Amino acid sequence: MADNKEYAVQQEENGTINISEEVIATIAATAAKDVDGVNALTGSIGDDIAGILGKKNVNRGVRIQLQDDGVVVECNVEAKYGAAVVEMAKNVQSAVSSAIESMTGLKVKNVAVNIVGIAVNPTK
Repeated sequence: MADNKEYAVQQEENGTINISEEVIATIAATAAKDVDGVNALTGSIGDDIAGILGKKNVNRGVRIQLQDDGVVVECNVEAKYGAAVVEMAKNVQSAVSSAIESMTGLKVKNVAVNIVGIAVNPTK
Protein backbone atom coordinates (compact mmCIF):
# COMPACT_ATOMS: atom_id res chain seq x y z
CA MET A 1 0.00 0.00 0.00
CA ALA A 2 1.21 3.51 -0.78
CA ASP A 3 2.26 5.50 2.26
CA ASN A 4 0.90 8.84 1.01
CA LYS A 5 -2.76 7.73 1.06
CA GLU A 6 -5.02 7.99 4.04
CA TYR A 7 -6.92 4.90 5.14
CA ALA A 8 -9.86 4.31 7.42
CA VAL A 9 -8.67 1.45 9.60
CA GLN A 10 -11.07 -1.04 11.14
CA GLN A 11 -9.72 -3.64 13.52
CA GLU A 12 -11.68 -6.86 13.17
CA GLU A 13 -11.37 -10.25 14.86
CA ASN A 14 -9.50 -11.77 11.89
CA GLY A 15 -7.29 -8.76 11.14
CA THR A 16 -7.26 -5.19 9.97
CA ILE A 17 -9.39 -3.70 7.18
CA ASN A 18 -8.00 -0.59 5.48
CA ILE A 19 -10.32 1.47 3.24
CA SER A 20 -8.62 4.24 1.26
CA GLU A 21 -9.99 7.77 1.01
CA GLU A 22 -10.15 7.23 -2.75
CA VAL A 23 -12.57 4.30 -2.32
CA ILE A 24 -14.77 6.34 0.02
CA ALA A 25 -14.70 9.29 -2.40
CA THR A 26 -15.69 7.03 -5.31
CA ILE A 27 -18.64 5.70 -3.32
CA ALA A 28 -19.70 9.28 -2.49
CA ALA A 29 -19.30 10.50 -6.08
CA THR A 30 -21.30 7.61 -7.52
CA ALA A 31 -24.12 8.10 -5.01
CA ALA A 32 -24.23 11.87 -5.61
CA LYS A 33 -24.32 11.53 -9.40
CA ASP A 34 -27.36 9.23 -9.16
CA VAL A 35 -29.50 11.88 -7.43
CA ASP A 36 -32.19 13.54 -9.55
CA GLY A 37 -31.24 17.11 -10.41
CA VAL A 38 -27.48 16.53 -10.29
CA ASN A 39 -25.86 17.17 -13.65
CA ALA A 40 -22.26 16.55 -12.62
CA LEU A 41 -19.72 16.87 -9.86
CA THR A 42 -17.12 19.54 -10.48
CA GLY A 43 -13.60 19.63 -9.19
CA SER A 44 -10.81 22.08 -8.75
CA ILE A 45 -8.46 23.49 -11.33
CA GLY A 46 -6.05 20.67 -10.45
CA ASP A 47 -8.73 18.16 -11.42
CA ASP A 48 -9.22 19.98 -14.72
CA ILE A 49 -5.49 19.85 -15.46
CA ALA A 50 -5.37 16.14 -14.57
CA GLY A 51 -8.24 15.59 -17.01
CA ILE A 52 -6.34 17.36 -19.77
CA LEU A 53 -3.35 15.13 -19.06
CA GLY A 54 -5.57 12.07 -19.50
CA LYS A 55 -5.85 11.03 -15.86
CA LYS A 56 -9.30 9.65 -15.09
CA ASN A 57 -10.73 10.91 -11.81
CA VAL A 58 -14.01 9.20 -10.95
CA ASN A 59 -14.33 11.06 -7.67
CA ARG A 60 -13.76 14.54 -9.06
CA GLY A 61 -15.64 17.10 -7.00
CA VAL A 62 -15.56 15.08 -3.77
CA ARG A 63 -13.27 15.62 -0.81
CA ILE A 64 -13.02 13.20 2.08
CA GLN A 65 -11.63 13.91 5.51
CA LEU A 66 -11.09 10.94 7.79
CA GLN A 67 -11.45 11.61 11.51
CA ASP A 68 -11.19 9.32 14.50
CA ASP A 69 -14.95 9.28 14.97
CA GLY A 70 -16.11 9.26 11.35
CA VAL A 71 -15.93 10.70 7.86
CA VAL A 72 -16.57 14.24 6.65
CA VAL A 73 -17.55 14.62 2.99
CA GLU A 74 -17.68 17.67 0.74
CA CYS A 75 -19.31 17.52 -2.71
CA ASN A 76 -19.20 20.23 -5.39
CA VAL A 77 -22.34 19.78 -7.46
CA GLU A 78 -23.50 21.26 -10.75
CA ALA A 79 -27.30 21.17 -10.79
CA LYS A 80 -29.57 20.75 -13.77
CA TYR A 81 -31.48 23.89 -14.70
CA GLY A 82 -34.94 23.79 -13.12
CA ALA A 83 -33.96 21.50 -10.24
CA ALA A 84 -35.06 22.48 -6.75
CA VAL A 85 -31.49 22.88 -5.50
CA VAL A 86 -32.16 22.77 -1.75
CA GLU A 87 -34.18 19.55 -2.06
CA MET A 88 -31.58 18.11 -4.44
CA ALA A 89 -28.77 18.98 -2.01
CA LYS A 90 -30.61 17.27 0.87
CA ASN A 91 -31.06 14.19 -1.32
CA VAL A 92 -27.33 14.22 -2.13
CA GLN A 93 -26.53 14.37 1.59
CA SER A 94 -28.80 11.43 2.31
CA ALA A 95 -27.61 9.32 -0.64
CA VAL A 96 -23.91 9.91 0.07
CA SER A 97 -24.24 9.24 3.79
CA SER A 98 -26.31 6.10 3.25
CA ALA A 99 -23.98 4.69 0.59
CA ILE A 100 -20.79 5.23 2.60
CA GLU A 101 -22.26 3.86 5.82
CA SER A 102 -23.81 0.78 4.20
CA MET A 103 -20.78 -0.08 2.05
CA THR A 104 -17.99 0.62 4.54
CA GLY A 105 -19.53 0.57 8.01
CA LEU A 106 -17.97 3.99 8.66
CA LYS A 107 -20.01 6.70 10.39
CA VAL A 108 -20.60 9.79 8.24
CA LYS A 109 -20.48 12.88 10.45
CA ASN A 110 -21.24 15.51 7.84
CA VAL A 111 -21.92 15.88 4.12
CA ALA A 112 -21.48 19.42 2.82
CA VAL A 113 -22.99 20.06 -0.60
CA ASN A 114 -21.77 23.08 -2.54
CA ILE A 115 -23.95 24.04 -5.51
CA VAL A 116 -21.25 25.48 -7.76
CA GLY A 117 -23.16 25.83 -11.02
CA ILE A 118 -26.30 25.27 -13.06
CA ALA A 119 -26.26 23.34 -16.32
CA VAL A 120 -28.62 24.82 -18.88
CA ASN A 121 -27.86 21.96 -21.28
CA PRO A 122 -27.52 18.94 -18.95
CA THR A 123 -25.16 16.09 -19.83
CA LYS A 124 -27.58 13.34 -18.76
